[in-house]
Amino acid sequence: MTAALALFALITWQVAALGPLRRADERLDRAVVGRGPASLTEFLADLGNLAVALPVLAAAVAYALRRGSPLRASAAVLAIATVPALVAPLKSLIARPGPLTAEAGYYPSGHAATAAVAYCGAALLVSAYVRPGRRWWPSSLAVVLTFAAGVGLVLRGYHWPLDVLGSWCLCLPLLLLIHRLPARHSRRPRASIAPAAKDR
Repeated sequence: MTAALALFALITWQVAALGPLRRADERLDRAVVGRGPASLTEFLADLGNLAVALPVLAAAVAYALRRGSPLRASAAVLAIATVPALVAPLKSLIARPGPLTAEAGYYPSGHAATAAVAYCGAALLVSAYVRPGRRWWPSSLAVVLTFAAGVGLVLRGYHWPLDVLGSWCLCLPLLLLIHRLPARHSRRPRASIAPAAKDR
């Protein structure tokens, strides 16, 4: 968590101060923006839309509640609700222009943050109920979807690479919070209702 926040602080400083990392970021972006089939890269970028990512998390939350994991489910809901509260003020404060527009407010990427919290949060909720030998697939799928959304956002020119990377670093502590909560709700044993044996 500390490393993620430190990296986020470094990226934010470089972006805000027009540092060498930001200049390298912009050179990289200009080299890759527009690459790939437009229909595919647009599809990948859309993975970060609330209309796509939120139903995935909602289904995982419902599943976790049904299986008796209210703490993790509540944390996941809180995490996705926290995303705009964290991202919006930073966008306004940093006021970074977009790759293909002079409009400001592109750092950090809200779509990248939404994808990270929704898909990785859903994986954390579901993986606790997957057989131990198969628990790799929810997290692997979540990482692929999150990364694919970030790639689509960059290739379509919707965000600079550091916009995406900064969002991932910002969201990692939220995901660690979900991970550290107990996966299953421990129920108190019910008191026995059997009649006490009579003294003889």
